[in-house]
Amino acid sequence: MLKNDLILRTARGENVERTPVWLMRQAGRILPEYRTIRQRLSGFKELVETPELAAEVTIQPVDILDVDAAIIFSDILVIPEAMGLPYEMEEKKGPVFPKTVSSAADLKSLHVATPEDLTYTIEAIKITKRELNGRVPIIGFAGAPWTIFSYMVEGSGSKTFSKARKLLYTMPDLAHQLLQMITQSTIAYLKAQIQAGANMAQVFDSWAGVLPYEQYKAFSLRYIEQIAGAITEVPVTVFAKGAFFALKDMNDVSCQTVGLDWNMNVQEAKALLPQKTLQGNLDPCALYGSIAQVESATKKMLDTFNGHAHIANLGHGVYPDTNPDHVKAFINTVKAYTS
Repeated sequence: MLKNDLILRTARGENVERTPVWLMRQAGRILPEYRTIRQRLSGFKELVETPELAAEVTIQPVDILDVDAAIIFSDILVIPEAMGLPYEMEEKKGPVFPKTVSSAADLKSLHVATPEDLTYTIEAIKITKRELNGRVPIIGFAGAPWTIFSYMVEGSGSKTFSKARKLLYTMPDLAHQLLQMITQSTIAYLKAQIQAGANMAQVFDSWAGVLPYEQYKAFSLRYIEQIAGAITEVPVTVFAKGAFFALKDMNDVSCQTVGLDWNMNVQEAKALLPQKTLQGNLDPCALYGSIAQVESATKKMLDTFNGHAHIANLGHGVYPDTNPDHVKAFINTVKAYTS
């Protein structure tokens, strides 16, 4: 039994006593307690793949920041690795794939991932569930198929993802085949997370904004809908960064909550998505201001969502050099807010 189910009731569109709040990337580098654990390890991947430690850093922001939900500490790129395409996390550079997908032959070396390929995340959720003992809900997550595809084809992060986008034009059938494999892997993965104890699921489409509208519908939204439509056990949030052009289309996605990045117009989103709960969308850089400025920016953001079901968050992940006291100011301002 959950002691705090605010975020779940808000996602379902129920009346709540206050706005729930959490932050993307809350379990991570902003906390000295996280850095202490991280410094003992060989790298980021060791932390992701060690269930006891992943659970510990998942719970840290609940203890330290008093957020209304815990998001499991993991990485979206565990899916391609589970499919047979390993990655490395290079310091100050990010993820790098030694091998990429560029042909039908490359596809033959991959398989649809099963939960057995990702037991470390599943076990981390079970440990987190036990340790939290119902204090707050657990959010499970996965990357959207297009975003995962981008890394598998590009081989690393990119400003343009031109290799991944090129494949959509030159080999669309191959692209759809890979996207379908990622989608099937992701559905199985999220269902296993839910069975292990996740109370919500979020799909991150980090590179949504690099596609033109028609391609986004064809190569991203249709696969996101497959995932959202298959997850009926818990509320689903879709966060598609930069996809302002597809907000209206989110009405046709079987999710309860739509995440907004900090560039999206809240009034427009409210008008376009009257039946969806909205999440976001304070500019992460607003937390670099003074405490008074953080409080003011947070209240201004909350005012714009007033009258609409809302989960307070940033418009992207919290930046690693953000002062934890400013994060606490954001959280406390949300909790104290009255319209």
